[in-house]
Amino acid sequence: MTSTMGAIPPILLVGCGRMGSAMLSGWREQGLAPSVAVDPAPSAAAFAGPDMTVVADAAAIPDGFAPAAVVLAVKPQNAAATLPAYARFAGSSVFLSIMAGRTIAGIDALLGPSAAIVRAMPNTPAAVRQGVTVGCPSPGVSTSQRALCDRLLQAIGKVAWVEDEALLDPVTAVSGSGPAYVFLLAELMEQAAIEQGIPPDLARLLARQTVSGSGALLAASPEDAADLRKAVTSPGGTTAEALSVLMAPEAWPVALSQAIAAATRRSRELAG
Repeated sequence: MTSTMGAIPPILLVGCGRMGSAMLSGWREQGLAPSVAVDPAPSAAAFAGPDMTVVADAAAIPDGFAPAAVVLAVKPQNAAATLPAYARFAGSSVFLSIMAGRTIAGIDALLGPSAAIVRAMPNTPAAVRQGVTVGCPSPGVSTSQRALCDRLLQAIGKVAWVEDEALLDPVTAVSGSGPAYVFLLAELMEQAAIEQGIPPDLARLLARQTVSGSGALLAASPEDAADLRKAVTSPGGTTAEALSVLMAPEAWPVALSQAIAAATRRSRELAG
């Protein structure tokens, strides 16, 4: 379905990995003007179509192609070798980076001082348009460039903005890494159900549907998560008994706090 806002303008997508391809799929749903993707992997050719030309490297980008945005979806460790080839678009395109740990200053050093850069941290539910992304613009990003990046990111879920780039480290720890915490919960619930004698297939169904259904209820409810938890917890009942274990001071409250602090610390180390 094409957006009532009109087609998304030409985009240069650098990297067709999991997140890059998820973003491309979301853009196509809204209508995408003829664009270009750069990815050397043979599998990337599958993303070609009337709205997307796929090339193996920056040198093969068609002459005269003028993208409104260059989306940097390459692995962070490849940034130094990859990004300088796109410096020629600085001054005319906005650069939207979803490279974890790569700071605006670090990207600027590879693209040049005229580059307008938005650094963003999406998460993997983007694959089903249920992601959440936090963006941070460099001072050179115009109002229209920020609006374009907002639209590109809204194609894969909800978007929030911060002006303080340092906040992207705890954002990475909470939402960027957060899906792994939820998947671990489903994994452990399934294992515990099997330990209690529930057949494996049923254990998986119960764990996965309980996690996904609870997430859907949380998303649809105006109530705080704490209030929803209390609503399902009858005094002296089974839920209260389970929560007395999970909410013990040495259990989930401290473990999750320590986990997010550790992930935040690691994000800062990688950015350094």
